[in-house]
Amino acid sequence: MARFDILILGAGIVGCACACEFAEAGLRVGLIEPNAVAGAATGAAMGHIVVLDDSAAQLALTAYARSLWIELQPQLPPTVEARTPGTLWIAGSSAEMATLPERQRMYAAAGVAAELLDPQALAEAEPHLRTGLAGGLLVPQDCVLDPAAAAMFFFDRAVRAGAVLLQGQAVRAGAGTVELGDGSLHTAAHIVIATGAEMHLAPWVPMIKRKGQLVLSAPAPGVLHHQVVELGYLTSAHSMQGESIAFNVQPRPSGSILIGSSRQSGTNDPEVDRSLLDRMFQHAHSFMPVLDGLAHKRCWAGFRAATPDKIPYLGPTGDPTVLLAMGFEGLGITTAPAAARLLLDQILGRASAIDRTPFLPERIATSETDRIHP
Repeated sequence: MARFDILILGAGIVGCACACEFAEAGLRVGLIEPNAVAGAATGAAMGHIVVLDDSAAQLALTAYARSLWIELQPQLPPTVEARTPGTLWIAGSSAEMATLPERQRMYAAAGVAAELLDPQALAEAEPHLRTGLAGGLLVPQDCVLDPAAAAMFFFDRAVRAGAVLLQGQAVRAGAGTVELGDGSLHTAAHIVIATGAEMHLAPWVPMIKRKGQLVLSAPAPGVLHHQVVELGYLTSAHSMQGESIAFNVQPRPSGSILIGSSRQSGTNDPEVDRSLLDRMFQHAHSFMPVLDGLAHKRCWAGFRAATPDKIPYLGPTGDPTVLLAMGFEGLGITTAPAAARLLLDQILGRASAIDRTPFLPERIATSETDRIHP
């Protein structure tokens, strides 16, 4: 039996960020993962570091997380491919455009710079978008990076600080003990469940598993300059049932374009849904016609876990030894360093840069049957 200060279950980007944060704080860290580091949801993600404002809590968390990524950028190796093209939110109608000044004001109140673009300025920023768009909002400090490489950056730092990778499948976690599939036991003062869409260790927590798909185009240098997202993406992200698609494209260093996005609930099929992929690509083509002439290098699917209120679970459960770091859905890459910092603050009993209360799992303890307890 191995004894640790912290056992982290899951070596995706959130788990690796936690391992790094905790180990560099001097804690004895064990990171438990049955497969490859960053091999599941992290490896299938887009890698967009973005500030979102669906709620005050989400705005605070994503703005804080982005500030931590900006601090980290000088330390990131070239493999992470970190760049700052900014996010360009595009309005397809005058009604959508009318919502952007208020969004700009909300960003400004959170210390996030954003610039309104009229149709001419939008066309100058992204000449290959279709004509007739109403304008957009440019958030210039949003970043993009390679998610798996970023997770490995955190993992490598964690190992250098003394963290230990324990290869195995956790089958039970609670009361300061984690049991692996081979029967071995590991103990710790605290256990952090950061298993992404694999929810078997926290079945009592309300979450929805959602599938997403992406396409990587052949190189097309100079075609795309920003991460470009339609405002309809926010409606798509809120749709928790069935299928939805939205225009979301990202320039890669190779000149290729990463094209998204889709969401599906109620499926465990890991294979690409060709029909939905075709709809997603045709929707993207309607915003950027030049995409129709680009070959596809690769397409893939992955799963993410979403909470009913779109706010992740960060903090303790009814078992005082167990903490959650789950339910990030499409924001796990963005919020990983902030999630790690907030959990360490919780464990050390110190103040945080933002209010931790909205993210505490206790918010779902509305009845005896819903109680947050393993």
